[in-house]
Amino acid sequence: MVHVITEIEIRCTAEKVSAFASDPDNAPEWYVNIHSAEWMTAKSLTIGSLIAFKAKFLGRELLYVYEIAEFIPGERMVMRTADGPFPMETIYTWQAADQHTTRMILQNIGNPTGFSKWLAPFMSIMMKRANTKDLKKLKNILENR
Repeated sequence: MVHVITEIEIRCTAEKVSAFASDPDNAPEWYVNIHSAEWMTAKSLTIGSLIAFKAKFLGRELLYVYEIAEFIPGERMVMRTADGPFPMETIYTWQAADQHTTRMILQNIGNPTGFSKWLAPFMSIMMKRANTKDLKKLKNILENR
């Protein structure tokens, strides 16, 4: 099993961080490995929305579809793979650290199958490294707008 937790503090309100980070159209801008996001359902982020992502991870092109399982703007979003290389859940949590700062927590929980199963320990390390870069990039984007 893969369970990676990464967090960062961003000098912006939780509403601003949430609005940007939860918008799939912004994913290629701040996720280093995501190259595109395509809406499979109506372009309104609600429970049940489906978004197809193209990414590159560990040298492989990945195509996967996430379904929004939970969404509380400014607080929490949970996405689960509806289709992809292995079952994965991604959880975003936004917490006000103070009036002008948000703590964003990014969690990935997955159950690699087949050949990927043997790579789980290595995948956790690589995901943590990628998530750290992603959150630093998100912080830079939001604090400099």
